Amino acid sequence: MDKAEIRVSAEDLTNFCLRVFQKLGVSEQDARITSEVLVMADLRGIESHGVARLRRYVDGLRNGVMVAKPEITTLRETPATALIDAGAGLGQPASRQAMQQAIQKAIEVGVGFVSLRNSNHYGIAGYYAMMALEHDCIGMSMTNSDALVVPTFGRDAMLGTNPIAVAAPANKELPFVLDMATSTVSRGKLEVYERQGKPVPMGWATDERGLGTDDAHRVLENFSKRAGGGLLPLGGEGELLTGYKGYGLALLVDVLCAVLSGAAYANLVYPKTPDGKPMPANLGHFFGAWRVDAFRPVDDFKVAMCGLHLVGVLCFIVSTTTVQLSKHWSGILARAKTSYVCQQCGAQHVNWSGKCAGCGACASVCPEKAISFKEGDKQKE
Repeated sequence: MDKAEIRVSAEDLTNFCLRVFQKLGVSEQDARITSEVLVMADLRGIESHGVARLRRYVDGLRNGVMVAKPEITTLRETPATALIDAGAGLGQPASRQAMQQAIQKAIEVGVGFVSLRNSNHYGIAGYYAMMALEHDCIGMSMTNSDALVVPTFGRDAMLGTNPIAVAAPANKELPFVLDMATSTVSRGKLEVYERQGKPVPMGWATDERGLGTDDAHRVLENFSKRAGGGLLPLGGEGELLTGYKGYGLALLVDVLCAVLSGAAYANLVYPKTPDGKPMPANLGHFFGAWRVDAFRPVDDFKVAMCGLHLVGVLCFIVSTTTVQLSKHWSGILARAKTSYVCQQCGAQHVNWSGKCAGCGACASVCPEKAISFKEGDKQKE
């Protein structure tokens, strides 16, 4: 561990966030859900969406853009679909409710899709997709976001980083979890580089002139001033590296999250009054769940997933140098040693989905049970 790093237990960090949210008027249940989503991001190594985001929520709650105790309402519903209004509250509680609803619909009729509007930043997209794993379902989650991405051949940011997450259960291997922005990187990644005083790789972002830059601070300043430039779509600049594909994926997310639900889209999110005061973000999210056994037997699917995992590993080994391979597997083994202690039954377990192997309590699916996890002895080595 870097000598400059300070390690804090997940339990202490969760409780700190919990106290902050409650101090700002958020209910205990909603505060716990939001805190656990933020801490899970850090535990999964996604520092750009972890507790570093807490200041953003504090500011939003203080200035009234985020509602501490929102009224979450279901506006339309069919056996397989639903539309929910999040009441301008924190994105995490409403999103967990929406994903649970999508999973329940999948359990009942095979598939479930729920769209959410009038929401705010909801954390890591993968959190919600992974909720489906415990039910032998494939889960999907996506959201639009603040306009930070410059369209192909454009100069001004018009689209969000608009992440997409999909999770699929496996048998003996770890589940498949894809959680990615449709831009080169997220805004949070730039913030990480700025905090560390490091230049960002060329090809991630452009300056106010539309030219490539490695200055994270300059890009973030331009975001705040709406001075031009921004992140590039997934694929990079222009046609040569097919950045138009990331551009298209970002538009797709806006269609499902915003146009379908009635939320704001493109550069209409995070509006301001004529005198520059922030208004509710009106972000949109989209959640989906597929029950695996609606298509084929679950055991057959999981065996095939393990086979697919093996193919991926073999392809990686064949195409990777010895040095790269050593670094890759040492990282995997280090993460595999991560151990948590369930605060309900005291069992130690290793399960990336957040489910306790001792009593079955799952922090990601049932945060109302007040289940928290702290780092075990192995993590402190």
